[in-house]
Amino acid sequence: MKRRMPGRNLSGRIILAVALVGSVAAVAGTVTTAEAAPGHPHDHKHGVTRAEAVLPHVTPPGKLPVKNGPLRTAPHAAASAPTDKVALRALVIAVDNADFGLATWKSSLDQVGAPYDVLLARDAPLDALTRPDGTGRYNAVLLTNNALLYNDNGNYVSALDAGEWTALWDYEKAYQVRQVSLYTSYGSWPESYCLNPVSEGGIGDTPQNAVLTTAGAPIFDYLKAAANIPISLSYVYRTSVAPGCAATPILTLGGSVVGVTSTAPDGRERLALTFTSNQYLIQANLLTYGLLRWASKGVFLGEQRHWLNLDVDDWFNNGDVLQPDGSVNSDPGYRMTGTDVTSTKTQQNALHTTYPLTAGFKINAPLNGDGIQSGLNIACVIILGDPLTAQSECNKADFRWVNHTLTHPKMNTTDYATSYAEIHDNLTAAAAIGLTVPATVLKTPEYSGLGVYNPDPNNDIDPPTDYGLGASNVNMLAAAKAAGVKYLHGNMSFASQKPACFNCGIYHPLEPSLFIVPDWPTNIAYHVTNPAQETQFYNSYYGPQGKFPYWPVNQTYDQVITHESDIALQHVMTGSAYSHTMHQNNLAQYATNKNLAFDWLRAVAGKYSTYYNVPLRNPDWVALAGYVGDRTAHFASLSAGNDAVWDRATNQVTFTGTGPVFATGVRATGYDAYGTDSISKVPTATVLTAYPKP
Repeated sequence: MKRRMPGRNLSGRIILAVALVGSVAAVAGTVTTAEAAPGHPHDHKHGVTRAEAVLPHVTPPGKLPVKNGPLRTAPHAAASAPTDKVALRALVIAVDNADFGLATWKSSLDQVGAPYDVLLARDAPLDALTRPDGTGRYNAVLLTNNALLYNDNGNYVSALDAGEWTALWDYEKAYQVRQVSLYTSYGSWPESYCLNPVSEGGIGDTPQNAVLTTAGAPIFDYLKAAANIPISLSYVYRTSVAPGCAATPILTLGGSVVGVTSTAPDGRERLALTFTSNQYLIQANLLTYGLLRWASKGVFLGEQRHWLNLDVDDWFNNGDVLQPDGSVNSDPGYRMTGTDVTSTKTQQNALHTTYPLTAGFKINAPLNGDGIQSGLNIACVIILGDPLTAQSECNKADFRWVNHTLTHPKMNTTDYATSYAEIHDNLTAAAAIGLTVPATVLKTPEYSGLGVYNPDPNNDIDPPTDYGLGASNVNMLAAAKAAGVKYLHGNMSFASQKPACFNCGIYHPLEPSLFIVPDWPTNIAYHVTNPAQETQFYNSYYGPQGKFPYWPVNQTYDQVITHESDIALQHVMTGSAYSHTMHQNNLAQYATNKNLAFDWLRAVAGKYSTYYNVPLRNPDWVALAGYVGDRTAHFASLSAGNDAVWDRATNQVTFTGTGPVFATGVRATGYDAYGTDSISKVPTATVLTAYPKP
C-alpha cells in the first residue's frame, strides 16, 4: 500500500497501489530453471512477481569422436583471384541445429551485435566464400568443433566433405582469415592442432579453475591475467602440445593444456579450446568474446562493454513490510529515513574505493514527489523537519533522480489530465527541493499503462495478463509525449516488452515517439528491509515448502545474495546494459552502513572484479536510453544490409549503408577506449583506419 505523505506541491489524491518486482522470462535452450517449469503463475498477493531463482542448469554434451590420419584433400571449384579485402562478417559452421556449439556462438555474436552467417554443414553445401569482385565474405571462421563429425549409421563422418574442407582452408590461407574451434579433441583428423592426449573426462557442478598462460593473457586482456576461469558442466580433453609443433598453450587446467593457438603447415592461424561450453556458463561468458576478437584480429562490427545500473524505486514513498506470518504491514509500512540516505551515500563511496572498476557508480532513484515533506537543512549539519527530504536535498548530487509519477497510481486506465498531472507535477515537486529530474524519462508505477494488467483493477492477487503494447493506455502515452517524455521503462518479465535484439529497445507501436527500455527484476523483494525478511521471502518462494520449490533446503541470507548476484553477474558479463530494479525498503540501514541493495551490489561488483580489467559503465538514464537507441539502430542497419569491408593493404575500413553501426577496432570521432578496444558509433558511408590486434 502506498500512503500519501504531506508535503509540497501535492495533488491531494490518495492512491492505493503496490510495488512490483518483475520476473525474468524463462531462458530458451536445453536448460532447466524454476521459472521455466510449467504451472508457475506469477504471484501478486504482495505485489511481487517472481524473478529467476537460479542460473540455468546445463546438461553438458558428451565426448567428441576421435579420428586420426590426415584428410585426403579433394578438388574444388576455383575461387576468384584473392584480394586484400575482407568483409567484417563471421562464418559459423555447425553440424546441424542440434549442435550444442551453435547456440553458444550465436549467443555471443548476438550480444556483440556482430553480423554472421551460419552453415549447417550436414545438410547444406559450403557456398562461395568470396564475392564476385574477389572480396572475402568473412573475416572470421568459427567452428563448433574441430571435425564436425556425426554418426551416420554407425560411421562417424564429417559434415564437411574433403572438397569443402580444402576450400575452407584455401580461403583462410589466401585471405589470412583465422579459425577458432570451440571444442576440440586431440585427434589428428581432419588436421592436427598439435595436441597430444593426457586424459579426458567430465567436470560436474563443482568448477575446476583454468588459468591463462603468458601467451594467453593478451588474447583475453579484458580479463585479469591471473584470473581463474571456472570450468564446469563440461567434457574436457586434457592435452599437451606435441614436441616440435608450431603451437602455443594459452589456457591450462591443472598443468594440462585446454586452449592453444597453432599455425598450420600452410601458415593458417588457428585457436582451439578442448572443453565444452554453453552460453549460460561462466567460462563461455569470459572467453567467447576473446575468441571472436582474436579470430577477427580485433576489427569487427559490433561491440561489448559491461554495465551496472540499479534503480531503487519509490523514493519518498511508503512501502509495505513483510511480517513473520507472511502478511504485510501497510500502515505505516516503511519509509526511508535520513540515516538511510547518508548510509547509502557512504556505502556507494565505499563501493568505489573497494572496487575501483565501479568508479563513478551512482544508484538511480525513481521518486514519488507526493511523499516530499517539509524539511530544512542548515549547511547540511542541522536537519529540521523531515530528515528524508532534508538529507535527499543535501545529497542530491550523489544519486540520479528519475520521474516515477507524483502519487504512484496504476496508469492502466488513467485519463489524460490525470496522467499529465502525475508526470508533470512530479517534476515540479522534485524541482522545489533542488532535485534534477530529466523530463525525458518516465518510469510508470508497476510499469503500468503498457498493456500488462489484470482486467479487474482491484485484483492484486492473480497474475496480470500481457495484452501487448497495443493495449497500452493511449491517454498515458499522449500525456507522456506532451510532458516531454521520450523514454519509458519496460520490464523484461513481459514478452511484449522484451526487445527483439540484444541491448535494444522498442518504439511504442501506438506512439513511436516513445521508446521503451526494459529493466531486469531481482528477487530482493520490494517489501523487505533486512536479511531476515529477505530470507523469509526467498524461501517462501523457492525453498522446499515454497510456492515454486527449487532448493532442497531453505537458503541462508548469504546463499540468497550469492544466487541473486550470480544472476546479475551473468547479465553484466554478457554485456547487458539494462538496469536492475529494487525498492526504497531495500535501502533501510539494518546494521551500520549495511542495506540489502548494497549487499547485492558489493557481491556483484566483487565477483566481477575477480575476473575483469575493464570498468563497469554506469551511465545516467538519459545516456543509457540513448545507448539502447543506438544499439537498436545498429541492428536495424545490419538488417538493411549495411556493410563494412577492410582493405588490409591500405588498412582502411569502408562502411556503406543507410544507418549508423557500432564497430570495434576503428576510431571515429568520440570513440570509446574501453580497455584495449576502440569502440565507435560509425555513421554511414565513411572510411576509417583499422587498429588490428596481433
